[in-house]
Amino acid sequence: MGKRAAEALEINYDQLADYLHSHHAVYMKVGSKVYYLTDVNYEAWRAQDTSQLNSKNHYIDCSDLVSTVDEFLSLPFVGGKTIKDVFDQATFYASIKGTKE
Repeated sequence: MGKRAAEALEINYDQLADYLHSHHAVYMKVGSKVYYLTDVNYEAWRAQDTSQLNSKNHYIDCSDLVSTVDEFLSLPFVGGKTIKDVFDQATFYASIKGTKE
């Protein structure tokens, strides 16, 4: 897990899948909630809630694991809504080297 960059990304919804394929993770802020959208060893995709940590000091998963980015983008994990549903209210940040947000 990386650290959230200070500056927001300028990205549109159509670019998000390619961004995730290239960078493997991004932070998404919706209201006061921040999610870490990431792959799992290049084999699956998930969203994690950055406000909760597990016993290994990692973010807690808040979505199912799915095998493709397209499946991931259609998961309703943001209060029953998908990333596409909340995209216009979301701000995205790069995940950079470092420790946590």
